[in-house]
Amino acid sequence: MDEATYTPLREPRSRFLTLRGLRHHILEWGEPSARAGRPPLVMLHGWMDVAASFQFVVDALPHDLHVIAMDWRGFGLSDSSGTDSYWFPDYLGDLDALLDAIAPDQQVDLLGHSMGGNVVMSYAGVRPQRIRRLVNLEGFGLPDARADKAPKRLAEWLDALKAPAELRPYASLAAVAERLMRTNPLLAPDKARWLAAHWSREAAPGRWVILGDPAHKRPNAVPYRAEEVLACWRRIEAPLLWVEGAQTRIGELWADRYPRSEFDARLAQVRDVHRSVIAGAGHMLHHDQPEAVALVLESFLSQPAG
Repeated sequence: MDEATYTPLREPRSRFLTLRGLRHHILEWGEPSARAGRPPLVMLHGWMDVAASFQFVVDALPHDLHVIAMDWRGFGLSDSSGTDSYWFPDYLGDLDALLDAIAPDQQVDLLGHSMGGNVVMSYAGVRPQRIRRLVNLEGFGLPDARADKAPKRLAEWLDALKAPAELRPYASLAAVAERLMRTNPLLAPDKARWLAAHWSREAAPGRWVILGDPAHKRPNAVPYRAEEVLACWRRIEAPLLWVEGAQTRIGELWADRYPRSEFDARLAQVRDVHRSVIAGAGHMLHHDQPEAVALVLESFLSQPAG
């Protein structure tokens, strides 16, 4: 069995920033002055993921690009929220504070994957002047929550608060890598082994735990209101690149609760959308086909304004 582990081509600098009272972990590749006329590319990961997840794409991008990625609160090496629940507006607050710290007087190119894609879409509508170009890697959003479902949802949240939230431990780093490949059969073994070391830590001998606050598993008490989200999307001014994997099937996640046609109708309300489909990739497209993703990104980000 091949036990090789992926070797990064560009080693990031790791540092911490205190944002809104929490210590956030930042990875940074390249220098601010690396590419004249190009702002930093800020990358935000998805649910139960980490900033290091973008390493494969960063390696495939031009090496003079300045790239910054952050572990969201409660993920990776960033502090947990300190409470028993997580709230979507806090991600926007943390992102706003991050940009104040790293790019207070300039626009950025902003990319998010999955949950991170949902965050950057809303943020780009709330702070349109801060974004030069916007990239959404499969941040589909969620089914619209009907108002009459609110009592049931709140009851589920209250019930979840009564039990401790837990994540399953693993016996070894190899077991973590195997879990990653079970979740994503398209993930190459060498990349799975590399990711496992950044996605987990050894809490005790023979006990590896995921670097995610178990409280993330609790249901969110705040319903997803599609019209509120779309009110933000309609205010996006930056050109948007929507990227998806050819093997992703949104219908398998929500079926008739959120058909693909509804998502396409939502996306059509953004004024300037560019689309790309990555062959041989599923939802974790930045793991499955990082070179293809990087090629699409660089083509989009290097286009002149206007």
